Amino acid sequence: MDMTALLLSRIQFAFTITFHIIFPSFTIGLAAWLTVLEALHLRTARPVYQLLFEFCLKIFGVAFGLGVVSGIVMAFQFGTNWSVLSKMSGPIQGPLLMFETFWAFMLEASFFGVLIFGRSRVRPWFYLFSTAMVALGTSFSAFWIMVNNSWMQVPSGYVMAMCRRPSR
Repeated sequence: MDMTALLLSRIQFAFTITFHIIFPSFTIGLAAWLTVLEALHLRTARPVYQLLFEFCLKIFGVAFGLGVVSGIVMAFQFGTNWSVLSKMSGPIQGPLLMFETFWAFMLEASFFGVLIFGRSRVRPWFYLFSTAMVALGTSFSAFWIMVNNSWMQVPSGYVMAMCRRPSR
């Protein structure tokens, strides 16, 4: 097998995406589960729901952190290994990834800080609200990534117009 730069880039990206996809997939479901557990704890006041919430929150925190770190590596790979793709599809993929980062991820990360540090500092209803916002943020993040991936699979609505010099 001839180890070209293209093949090595594909192998590297395949390794990164295979590692990365585990964590966002896991955190999407776990964030929703955390919201259910916190709602049950508020509704019933049974301590078992809070204990289970605290246990799952630790797992969520580790998965969230690993997902962020491996996602940053993927962003660098787009710029270094796939720079021509990034240059050509940047006007479409750039805004989509910006929506994912600044709209969905920031919603998720901001309220995740409340989940980690705020149980004793905020009212119980706001803590539940924060848990729901983390779940909503993970869902929005997944939505924008799927929109971006869908466009990469079927790139419609974008035309590359080549400027030609008028003939004399």
